[in-house]
Amino acid sequence: MPKRVVSGIVTSDKMSKTRRVEINRLVKHPKYKKYIRRRTVCYAHDEANESGTGDRVEIIESAPLSKLKRWALVRVLEKSTEVDVAALRAARKGATQAESEAIEAAHAGDEASGDEVATEDAETTDETAGE
Repeated sequence: MPKRVVSGIVTSDKMSKTRRVEINRLVKHPKYKKYIRRRTVCYAHDEANESGTGDRVEIIESAPLSKLKRWALVRVLEKSTEVDVAALRAARKGATQAESEAIEAAHAGDEASGDEVATEDAETTDETAGE
């Protein structure tokens, strides 16, 4: 019997070398004949940690690797384009603090050199006034 190959979406990549993959499907209700959305959750082994949350991946059946892992990652079909807003805000906040410190340091340097320039200008003006 050949091994099944299915595709799904990675919903968690918090574990090392393990991915939680959801496989969505439509099932017809036996009585009402309406299609219902169902999902199957599989835990897949990702040796290189190449997939991330939101990626569409292809997985294949394998021998049991742990209590829940019965699948192995074949390849990443499509990378996610979702943006982690919290991480962006944290990075922006860190960058903003670094920028403000750099600006303050530059202004402190300008003020120190500005005083010297002002005294030089005053001396130059005094010299020209005397002539």
